[in-house]
Amino acid sequence: MKLKTNYAIALGLTAILFIFYACRHELLNDLPANGNTGGNPPPTSTCSPDTAYFANDIMPIISSNCTMSGCHDNITHADGVNLTTYNNIIRYVRPGNAAESKLYKVIIKTNNDRMPPPPMPPLTAAQKALIQKWINQGAKNNNCIGQCDTAIFTYSGAVKPIMDNKCVGCHNPSNLGGNIDLSTYSAVRTSALNGKLYGSVAQQPGYSPMPKNGVKLPDCEIRQIQKWIAAGSLNN
Repeated sequence: MKLKTNYAIALGLTAILFIFYACRHELLNDLPANGNTGGNPPPTSTCSPDTAYFANDIMPIISSNCTMSGCHDNITHADGVNLTTYNNIIRYVRPGNAAESKLYKVIIKTNNDRMPPPPMPPLTAAQKALIQKWINQGAKNNNCIGQCDTAIFTYSGAVKPIMDNKCVGCHNPSNLGGNIDLSTYSAVRTSALNGKLYGSVAQQPGYSPMPKNGVKLPDCEIRQIQKWIAAGSLNN
């Protein structure tokens, strides 16, 4: 009886080990082509002007223009597409080849099949170029520090790029989140003067924290917006 019991235990352990290694093999085969797991970004590096960074450049564009409610967020995942994480986004990318990447192909279309879909405004030429650059550089799950400089706080040099990449997708005439438009200088200035712009991005009490359902803006970018407002919210 004891020999039978030991044999059964050994057989059970063997089966468990087989299942464990089989699962590991499947997970390894499921990794993105560039080898990133898509979990936490790798150690932060110093920003290079020649490199496109997922966390700093690409995710904010996609969050603002693609993952609002009703589109490709966690709840709606329109057409079965969820673009809220690196792991999900990389499914529609061929690292090193933007021309053959679904993500890039849909944003450069000019008909009703483009993304974001009409009447939403299309991505800007600069945003399309940045996504193309990121894919062609390997579509890495990377991030960096040192890209932001609080000494720069003009509208064109700091505030507008922040609005375009992180806010306009949810705050434009076709999608007035919170009944707020941030797609033009005059509209941004209105929100700056009434206190809503800074209150929301700084996530102060009494204001709706922005970006909605996204990570808080870096302190440096919040400081740029604050300094622009304090300097008179000029169209400079």
